[in-house]
Amino acid sequence: MPSITAADSPSSPAPVPISHLDRSLLDLLHRRRTAALGTRTVDGEAALSMVPYAIDPASGVFVLLISGLAAHTRQLQDHPRASLLVCDSEDQADNVHALARVSVDVEVSWPGTDTAPARRAADIYLARHTAAELLTQLPDFRWACLRPLQARHVAGFGAARTLDQNRLLDLLAAAPDQRR
Repeated sequence: MPSITAADSPSSPAPVPISHLDRSLLDLLHRRRTAALGTRTVDGEAALSMVPYAIDPASGVFVLLISGLAAHTRQLQDHPRASLLVCDSEDQADNVHALARVSVDVEVSWPGTDTAPARRAADIYLARHTAAELLTQLPDFRWACLRPLQARHVAGFGAARTLDQNRLLDLLAAAPDQRR
């Protein structure tokens, strides 16, 4: 099955060394199922919404299924750069200031209807969010693929780092498929 953004990912990735922080990041991204999506309005103001996501294990691209009626869809069409914030639940830590989190700068692309990338997006997303099958039948829903550009990962106090695009994509593509 072709990758969503095959041009952006290696065809046969070499093994990527995985550190303790890398495992923490991958665990967070695969354990959590929703993210805060930060977009900009037509006036350039910040806007936030919650979105379910899946990750293409071949390319590291985040896949969303979003409605054309949603404000964030129009905002992404006007400004294709955005951010995703994935954060641990408050009940996962004794101290909310030390919650594991990652903010990922992304750029959106829109696979055409009934194309190989759209079918791949559907397979990846629906494997993780089976209840969304009904939404795919509605005419206003479409696939959005968010290519990571860089990330800021905080695993707790004293455990923060910035990952460039190459390292982030290597990690996301090297991770075992943990879709839930």
